[in-house]
Amino acid sequence: MPFKIARSAFLAFLVTAATSAFTVNNDKLNRGNGLIGQTSHIEHTFRSIPILAKTTTRSSHLRMSDDEYDFDLAIIGCGVGGHGAALHARAQNLKTAVFSGADVGGTCVNRGCVPSKALLAASGRVREMQDTDHLASLGVEVDGSAVKYSREGIAAHAKNLASRVKGNLEASLVGLGVDVIEGRGVLTGIAHEVKDEATGKVYKAKNIILAPGSIPFVPPGVTVDEKTVYTSDGALELESVPEWVAIIGSGYIGLEFSDVYTALGSEVTFIEAMDNIMPTFDREIAKLAERLLIRDRPIDYRTGVFASEVTPGIPGEKPVTIKMIDAKTKEHVETLEVDAAMVATGRVPNTSAMGLEDMGIETFRGFVSVNEKMQVLTKSEDGEIVPNLYCIGDANGKMMLAHAASAQGISAVENICGREHVVDHDAIPAACFTHPEIAMVGPTEEQAIERAEKEGWALGKSQGNFRANSKALAEGEGNGIAKVLYNKDTGKVVAVHIIGIHAADLIQECSNAVAAGTTVQELSMMVHTHPTLCEVLDEAFKGAVGMSAH
Repeated sequence: MPFKIARSAFLAFLVTAATSAFTVNNDKLNRGNGLIGQTSHIEHTFRSIPILAKTTTRSSHLRMSDDEYDFDLAIIGCGVGGHGAALHARAQNLKTAVFSGADVGGTCVNRGCVPSKALLAASGRVREMQDTDHLASLGVEVDGSAVKYSREGIAAHAKNLASRVKGNLEASLVGLGVDVIEGRGVLTGIAHEVKDEATGKVYKAKNIILAPGSIPFVPPGVTVDEKTVYTSDGALELESVPEWVAIIGSGYIGLEFSDVYTALGSEVTFIEAMDNIMPTFDREIAKLAERLLIRDRPIDYRTGVFASEVTPGIPGEKPVTIKMIDAKTKEHVETLEVDAAMVATGRVPNTSAMGLEDMGIETFRGFVSVNEKMQVLTKSEDGEIVPNLYCIGDANGKMMLAHAASAQGISAVENICGREHVVDHDAIPAACFTHPEIAMVGPTEEQAIERAEKEGWALGKSQGNFRANSKALAEGEGNGIAKVLYNKDTGKVVAVHIIGIHAADLIQECSNAVAAGTTVQELSMMVHTHPTLCEVLDEAFKGAVGMSAH
């Protein structure tokens, strides 16, 4: 390989290695019904980017497209998925363009994973410092009433973080020689063509990846003004801390914002259409989460009801009115008057008016159908492959998580380069960044039982407890469990569900085990650092094979 090409690939590797995956949620695959799950999130620090930007330029050593094409690859959308695809494309020396739609970073960076983590971090500090009983158990004396916070300061922290990460993402693209086109890209109906909506200019690309992301879903009857009735987009602005806020939906987004609001002094009422709170979570984990995240906080909930009509109010003058009907009978059951309402009912693909129909592509509820290689199909059932067209991320609905979108983008580029690759979605973890955190990889226990019965294998279950973990006890955080589900016949890990301190960090070991097909027998013999939180998993792995960890 010529030296210049090797150097370009090496620089691309450095930038890719500087990227850590972000969090988002997965309503469609029973991973929550909100965006913060579009919680695993991506935090890019890229401190080395200015240097790369100076030393890495687009020059003659880059492989140019065939003469008939402007680019080897055009990517429509510049969220986490589009960004990840662009980085990998440049590492493969593909001449690449990204149509950002003036939204580099997409939902995750600008209106989701990143700013939400800033709000959770700040509000979490307030909760910890006001928990005088917990601090006293550690020998720390604090006047909880003296702990104050600045709403404006917390909001600014979230906004500044999003801006910084967005800038880092754009710098990484430019530094690697990606053409960042500001306009929104749309298909023209002609193969290989993408039109810049801002200028009307049409570009030709040998391959195209659709990565338009998603937008908040607002149910019929709900009027959003983004002031008193708002989606996650408005909630992240933190323009107020309402005394009483209703959260419609109890998935990832709803849970995370209940954590923020109660830490800052609000009372919360969940309105959930399903019969159980947190309906898409593993039931054992959900029950424990109800005790740790709801019962001991100023939170109540209504289940089995729809918010059929939500009318905005006027701050300080007129309340928000929420009419609720029974989810089954559709009869009116209650009307609430609250200070604010947050709509956390999931997300829908942002695929309208992007020229799909002109390409003969039928969507299902806005989702673009793809095969396992991320190639676009003309329809969901018996659809034909649309040549040289791929779709990744929230728009295909396979798994609505930011890091899943990035993985799909990398996979699509691999397939474009002729190296067959398929993403193992069962091995992609997810996390909810409440205090304590919830994290999981693989199916819920209920789903795993069904799968085992259908496929004819026996399901095993083993559990580790935070109350038996020295590090957790040192932190005064003994609540929580780690549950490992495995195939008794093969020993392979099927799923892991964790609720407890730093669960989002602990889940990665489990995700790697699922991806690699590692058995509980192998995991039980691996050494975990003592004393660390990961020994909760060691306890579960050892328990699966009849060993004791204590």
